[in-house]
Amino acid sequence: MREKIIRAILDSGDSFISGEQLSRALGISRTAIWKHINALREEGYNIESVNKKGYRLAERPHDILSLENISHNLSTEFIGKNIIHLDTVGSTNDYAKEIGNKVNGGTLIISEQQTKGKGRLGRSWKSKLGDGIWMSLIIKPKIEPYKAPFLTLVAGASIIKALDNLGVDVSIKWPNDIILNYKKICGILTELSAEMERVNYIVIGIGINVKTLEFPEEIKEKATSLYKEGYKLSRVDIVRQFCIEFEKLYKAYILDGNKDSTLEICKKYSAIIGNHVYLIKNNKKELVECIDINENGNLIIKENNGEIKEILSGEVSIRGVKGYV
Repeated sequence: MREKIIRAILDSGDSFISGEQLSRALGISRTAIWKHINALREEGYNIESVNKKGYRLAERPHDILSLENISHNLSTEFIGKNIIHLDTVGSTNDYAKEIGNKVNGGTLIISEQQTKGKGRLGRSWKSKLGDGIWMSLIIKPKIEPYKAPFLTLVAGASIIKALDNLGVDVSIKWPNDIILNYKKICGILTELSAEMERVNYIVIGIGINVKTLEFPEEIKEKATSLYKEGYKLSRVDIVRQFCIEFEKLYKAYILDGNKDSTLEICKKYSAIIGNHVYLIKNNKKELVECIDINENGNLIIKENNGEIKEILSGEVSIRGVKGYV
């Protein structure tokens, strides 16, 4: 019932909606409406009430990552149409894998905190309460499993476009890191449940540092946040923009077999193409030049001896010559 009330208030925009209107529309008493309004205020909604006029939002709830807020005016067909919002969880990816076979594709799990957040190659991911966007998207494409890794690039390109739409100048460090001012603000972890010839579901985990101002000593030279770099953005706007951009690129790839838009974004906003970087594998470091990203989404590099090689995303880590990139 609370969800229906806040949706009605959101839909009313700057106009007041009376307790009587809400009571008639939802079939509950005005006293019950009043109790739900107070509960919504405790959740963080700044709801104004005026005698003989009713209720309206005094300001838009830019930081409450609920289904009602994100889905309001969300122009997607299925991405983000079902949102599970948690206060805390071990890992949104682990939670998504537990329910992956039970929910529709496009379901988004968002938690205010992760206690066991994880990144690529088994690394941990710091996920403080309310500091960022910790979310996992469940998708169910009808593709062969070998085509799934490209969806990491689709997710990366979608985050790039979402933040670019909101005025943030970011880049991507192939295959799964989003970079702002030479430091990491976002990581992507894609996990697959599949049989021999078909995908059951894919979980795309995304962690975005939004408000974090202090980082542990071991990562403070590598990591940053939107707030730390001067971008005071709404978490709701970021998630909504991501859903919109992801659905465009996802449908192009899955329905039309078109990778062009994703590849164009990943190349245009690349933090490493045209630069020398270190490839790290099995604790061995090799200096190479990044040449391109091919049609399969794999990195093309030139070794010191001039040999051209194709690098798959799960094989190596990449570090810049003078810093993280």
